[in-house]
Order: sequence, then C-alpha cells, then structure tokens
Amino acid sequence: MKVVAINGSPRKGGNTELMIKEAFKTLEEEGVDTELIHLGGKDVKGCTACGKCRTAKDGHCHMENDAINACIDKMVEADGIILGSPVYFSDITTEMKALIDVAGYATRGAGNPLRRKVGAAAVVARRAGGMTAFDSINRFFLIGEMIIPGSTYWNVGYGKEKGDVLNDEEGLKTMRNLGTNMAWLMEKLG
Repeated sequence: MKVVAINGSPRKGGNTELMIKEAFKTLEEEGVDTELIHLGGKDVKGCTACGKCRTAKDGHCHMENDAINACIDKMVEADGIILGSPVYFSDITTEMKALIDVAGYATRGAGNPLRRKVGAAAVVARRAGGMTAFDSINRFFLIGEMIIPGSTYWNVGYGKEKGDVLNDEEGLKTMRNLGTNMAWLMEKLG
C-alpha cells in the first residue's frame, strides 16, 4: 500500500509539511509506503476548461502543466492521498486549487481513476479559515467518489511561524490517528 501526500504550501519544511509527516509516522508504522510531493514553487496552471483532457480522455492537462500532471499520475498510482494546504485568506493556496480543479476535471473525464481511493486533508491555519480549506479539499475527494476516513478531530493544525504547529498537540494527535485510520481503511478496501 502507498500514500502520496501533496503539499500545497510554498514553504518547504513549514507547518503543513510537519502535519503531513505526523500522519506519515503512523502510516509507516503500519507498513504503508509514503511519498511527499511539494507543489509550492512549481509552475502550475489552473483549469481553463479548454476541454482537451476530455477529448483525449487520458486524465492529463494539455496546457504545459507538467507539475500537475506528475501529481495526477502519483495520485492514480497510490492507494491513499493526502492533500495539504496552509490557509490563505480563508481557503487553500492557489497551487492546491489549481491541482484540485485540473485533476478533478481531467480524471473525471478519463473514467474517474481516483474512485474509491482513500483521501484525507491536512490543513494549517494561523487563526481562522481552517474549516473552509478543509472543506475545499474534502469536496474534491467526495466528487471524485473517494473515501474519507475520520480522526479524533478535524485535520486542522494551528501555527504561524515554521514549527509552531509542533506546539498543537491536539492537531498532531489528530494527524497520527488519521494515519492509523487511513492504513486500516486501505487494508479493508484492498
């Protein structure tokens, strides 16, 4: 089994990455392979509804969107997917929004290869907007007919500066429990 996590934060080593890695700890303890991809800093483009992906039916964007297409390939290959984003003006980053829009449109036009995969959000907020970002990611999973495991609380951590989220013990515990629940669910679905 494998889980791929895509970090939509522009900051490597930041709070979103730390939250994802907390889930990875328990996933790896359960024997699940993990891979972290950083979307931040890469050249990504949002969907323009050109329809070329729907004509080709290959699950890829056809407008020089290599970083997004690489993420789509990794998601299709994986058993589980974690999408992580810090909160920017009460929602996900533009990079994560581009991934969701393009991947959602392109894969649904290619027979929906994400159907019945396990999907989980990881969100970090300084103060507010965490639930909006959490909902945005989960709506991508739901429309893709994916299965979302729960945890002991919402998968939202709190912190501003790099490393602040390590002081949010409840957020870290939530992510560890999420990893355990993802591993259990993927085993049951396998």
